[in-house]
Amino acid sequence: MVIIVCPKCVRKHKVNLDMIKKHIDSGKNVSATCRSCKYKFPVLMDQLLDNLPDEKETHRFKSRKICVTLSKGGVGKTTTCVNLGAGLALAGYKVLLVDTDTQGQSSYILGKKPRAGLTELLTKELTIDECVVQARKNLWLLSGGKSLAGVKRIIDRKSFGAEWTLAEALKPVDCQYDFILLDTSPGWDQLIVNVLFYATEVLVPVALEVMPLHGLSEFMKSLGSIQKYRKEISLKYIVPTFLDTRIKGPQMLYSELKKLYPESLCSPIRYSESLSEAPSFGKSIFEFAPGSIASADYRELVRRVTMDDTALV
Repeated sequence: MVIIVCPKCVRKHKVNLDMIKKHIDSGKNVSATCRSCKYKFPVLMDQLLDNLPDEKETHRFKSRKICVTLSKGGVGKTTTCVNLGAGLALAGYKVLLVDTDTQGQSSYILGKKPRAGLTELLTKELTIDECVVQARKNLWLLSGGKSLAGVKRIIDRKSFGAEWTLAEALKPVDCQYDFILLDTSPGWDQLIVNVLFYATEVLVPVALEVMPLHGLSEFMKSLGSIQKYRKEISLKYIVPTFLDTRIKGPQMLYSELKKLYPESLCSPIRYSESLSEAPSFGKSIFEFAPGSIASADYRELVRRVTMDDTALV
């Protein structure tokens, strides 16, 4: 849509871009008639062209909303969410990282101590602009923390529409970012249900051990119950983590995952000491050990998610 203003009565008229596009391409000026005062006036196409929104912005899709989740803890959810977000930001995409975990470790990994975060947004104490902090170039953070435990109780007490609480709070930024990544806590609660009612893509990190694989099986059942109400959400990525190439067990489990989920299985994140050391310095793996195997693996994950083989090459 573009706005054309009548020079006589100053009334604003919304005009569909497709209606005037052929005239723009021809370079000819046209006349318009005000619906209010019936005044006929020329429309200078050159000036109108300068005020048109950018073509990419006009047809821009909403943010890609990816939740990083699994009911089992210790599988690398936060590590994957933060490093994927940092990698996407380095690739030039605008990224919002939303931490819905009561541990609030995303802030720690990025070396930030926000004064406000998701709790203040959901309780409507502050606006979203007051809650979001910039963590890196192209990377913004909406932090979690212990106070989210109280928010869960507030959501539980809602008589209806409780599952849409997060979606309603984040609606103002739906088109401001290329990617919105949501980190979740272990287990299954009302806040995770909220995340799954907001996100459209699911990324599941799975440690290559027996119990996390069992957790994946249980999560798939829970996701299926959500998909009955939300057809938009789908499992897009399964990311094997802690692959230790020195022993056979993890590689055998990785082969099993290949058979079960051939389309959504991503390249594994290999075991690396750098991944456990980087958070204590408040750095992503790309900042702490850019030449490590873990950095290479997360670069590959960025390329898979963006579908751009040249990203971070």
